[in-house]
Amino acid sequence: MGLLSLAIWMPIAFGVVLLALGRDEHAKAVRWLALVGAIASFLVTLPLYAGFQLGTAEMQFVENASWIQRFNVNYHLGVDGISFWFVPLTAFINVVVVIAGWEVITRKVNQYMAAFLILSGLMIGVFSALDGLLFYVFFEATLIPMYLIIGIWGGPNKIYAAFKFFLYTLLGSLLTLVALIYLYIQSGGSFDIAGWHALPLSRMEQTALFFAFFAAFAVKVPMWPVHTWLPDVHVEAPTGGSAVLAAIMLKLGAYGFLRFSLPIAPDAAHEWAWLMIALSLIAVVYVGLVALVQQDMKKLVAYSSVAHMGFVTLGFFIFIDLGVSGGLVQMIAHGFVSGAMFLSIGVLYDRVHSRDISSYGGVVNTMPKFTAFSLLFAMANCGLPGTAGFVGEWMVILAAVKFNFWIGFAAASALIFGAAYTLWMFKRVYLGPVANDHVKELSDINAREFVMLALLAVAVLYMGVNPKPFTDVMDTSVTELLRHVAVSKLK
Repeated sequence: MGLLSLAIWMPIAFGVVLLALGRDEHAKAVRWLALVGAIASFLVTLPLYAGFQLGTAEMQFVENASWIQRFNVNYHLGVDGISFWFVPLTAFINVVVVIAGWEVITRKVNQYMAAFLILSGLMIGVFSALDGLLFYVFFEATLIPMYLIIGIWGGPNKIYAAFKFFLYTLLGSLLTLVALIYLYIQSGGSFDIAGWHALPLSRMEQTALFFAFFAAFAVKVPMWPVHTWLPDVHVEAPTGGSAVLAAIMLKLGAYGFLRFSLPIAPDAAHEWAWLMIALSLIAVVYVGLVALVQQDMKKLVAYSSVAHMGFVTLGFFIFIDLGVSGGLVQMIAHGFVSGAMFLSIGVLYDRVHSRDISSYGGVVNTMPKFTAFSLLFAMANCGLPGTAGFVGEWMVILAAVKFNFWIGFAAASALIFGAAYTLWMFKRVYLGPVANDHVKELSDINAREFVMLALLAVAVLYMGVNPKPFTDVMDTSVTELLRHVAVSKLK
C-alpha cells in the first residue's frame, strides 16, 4: 500500500472504527480517536511533498492494480502538479473540522466524526484516481456522507437542503457517466484517463463530451446559473459541513474541468471558451452583487464562494499558464479562507444561535481575540495583499488582462464588490458599540477555538507571503496541459 492509498483508506478505516463504537456515552473517546485519525491521515500526506519531484509533468506516487478484471477496470492512483496540493489540503481541513465539532456536536458524535473522516478519504480518492470508473465511484460516493451530515445535523430545513444537494449533484453526474462509458468504448475497453487524452475524437464527439462533463462539474463548482443549491445547503448544513463543502467539495468540479474537459475535448474547450468565460464573469460580478444584499452571514459567504470560484473557471478557460496556475492557487486559497469564514460564523452561532447580521454589533468589545482572527479572514476574503486570497485572484486578473483587457477589467471589478460585502458584514457584526444583551454576554474564544482558527490563520498568511512552494509544484504540469490542448487544437 502506497502513500496515496494510506491517505485515502486511513481516514476511512478510522471512520469505520468510530461507527462501531456506537453510543454517545463513549463520546469523549470518540472525539479523541477522531482527532488521532484526522492528524494521522494528515501526517501521511506530508511525505508526498518531500518526495514530489519538480520539473516533470509525469504522474507520481503511482499505484496500479487490477480491480474489475473483466471490464479492465484498475485501482489506478497517482498525482501530478495539478492534483497534488488537494491531497494535503483535504486532510488538513479535516483536522480543523474535527476540532471545530469537539464540543458543539453532542448527539450521534461517532456518526458525525465518522462521516467527516470517510468523506475526507473519498475526496482524496477523487483527486488521486487515474481510472475513469474509479474516479466516478469516488466522485459519487462523496455525496453520501455529506448528505447525511446535512440531513442529520443540519438546521430546521435540513431535509429539503439535503435532498436539493443530492439531486442537483447526482442528476448532473449521470451525463458524465454516459460520457465515461462512451470513452471506454471508443478506447477499445479502457478506463485509463491518460489514454483518453490521446483519443482522436471528432469535433461533434468532443462537443457532446464537453457538455456531458459540464453537467456534472459546473453544478459542483457551482457555476451560474446552476449555483442556487449552494446557499440553501450552506444555511442548513452544520458548521463543519459548510466548511468542508466550501473548502474542498466545490473544488472537485473545478478539478474535473482540468482532468477531463480540457485534455479530452480540447477543440470543444476552445470553441466554447466564450461561454465559460461569460458564465464565470456573471458569477464574479452578478453573484458578487447578490452577496451585497444578504442579511444571513452564511448566505453572504456562500454567494461569496460562487463569486470566488468564478475566478477559477475564468482562469482555466483563457488558456494562459498564468491563468490556469492562478485558478489552481485560488482553489487552494479559497479552501483556507472560505473554511475559516464559515468556522468563524459557527463560533458566533454556537453562542447566539443566530446567523442574521442584525443580531450582532460591537462583538469586538466582548470578543477581541476572536475579532482579530475574523478581521484577518475578512481581509483575505477581500483579496488583501499578503494573504492567500490575493495571490490567485491577482494571477487570474493579470492573465485575463493579457487575454482581453475588458475581460480583465470586469474580473478586477469583483475585487471592489468582494471588499464591499465582506467589510459591510464585518462592520455591522464586529464594530461599534455593543448592540444588545446577547452580544454583551458573549465570551471570547476558548483554547480549542483558538487552535482551530490559528491553524487556518497560519495557512492564510503563509500562502499569502510565500506562494512559491505552491506554484512551483503546479507549473510544469500546467504547461504540459496547455501544450497538449494547443497541439490538439491544431490537428
